[in-house]
Amino acid sequence: MAPETQTDAAGDASGSATRLVVSYPADLSNWGRFQVEKPSFQAYLRKTRDAAEPGDIWEEFVGVGCCGSTLDVPLRVESLEGGVHIGEETEIEYTVREACGLEGSWRVQSQGGPSRS
Repeated sequence: MAPETQTDAAGDASGSATRLVVSYPADLSNWGRFQVEKPSFQAYLRKTRDAAEPGDIWEEFVGVGCCGSTLDVPLRVESLEGGVHIGEETEIEYTVREACGLEGSWRVQSQGGPSRS
């Protein structure tokens, strides 16, 4: 069963979301989890995403650490409450979904990282 957008008492799903649940893959490193869960990244999502629907996938750059290749994380919208628009007051919550082969540990910052031929 697919997650659904919850509507307000009047049945309106076009308003501002009070809560947004986003998942990241189980194989995201601890460093990557720290990056997506910190308040500044949540503020970035609120400013760069106007609206969302369950099932949307956002490929988000989360950083490179001190050096090396970039780490892009596929975030998936799992559910919204209160509407579809994302605003400053939207609470963002994270959950973990199945692994997807993401290479995001210290390897992303080394010569042996995921982009090495």
